[in-house]
Amino acid sequence: MYWTEFLTVALIHLLAVASPGPDFAIVVRESVAHGRRAGTWTALGVGTGIFVHVAYSLLGIGLIVSQSIMLFNALKWAAAAYLLYIGIKALRAKPADPVAAEAALMAGERSPRGAFVTGFVTNGLNPKATLFFLSLFTVVINPHTPLAIQAGYGVYLAFATAAWFSLVAMLFSQRRVRAGFARMGHWFDRLMGAVLVGLGIKLAFTELK
Repeated sequence: MYWTEFLTVALIHLLAVASPGPDFAIVVRESVAHGRRAGTWTALGVGTGIFVHVAYSLLGIGLIVSQSIMLFNALKWAAAAYLLYIGIKALRAKPADPVAAEAALMAGERSPRGAFVTGFVTNGLNPKATLFFLSLFTVVINPHTPLAIQAGYGVYLAFATAAWFSLVAMLFSQRRVRAGFARMGHWFDRLMGAVLVGLGIKLAFTELK
């Protein structure tokens, strides 16, 4: 009975998750800088962050946020500040010693917890995701759909997001890919920092429609 609705949700999610955003940028950066394990834990954090949006959508808080400019702006500025913080840190990257760079390539420096938290916070505070879930749970998903079914949609979205970004992490953590990026060294960090700062500025000026 709900298969058509589920397929619609899955298709919309596929289109949304494939579009580059803060989550994509942070997974790529963690994968290149620290390897597959860090990238995968970041991807799991991004996927788990979905539950934040699912939770407030199921509780009806999403409707409140959609009607409250103050609450939306609070979330927006928190997300923008976080992206600006990690972006500016990356922009300040300095050239690395070749020996140290090779050592970092051989062994990841990022703890699973740190990578997971980075992914979780990035997606949990992402206004793009907020707008997506507000639209999903107020327009696409029928309000009369049982909460258990809606929760099932949320679980699927979390696992699908984690799986997608795990594939991204797997691709960008390949040794050849990392070695190629390593040759650019601090320039890659600065590029990703500029992307994150740009995304932070863009989010800061996101309007609630």
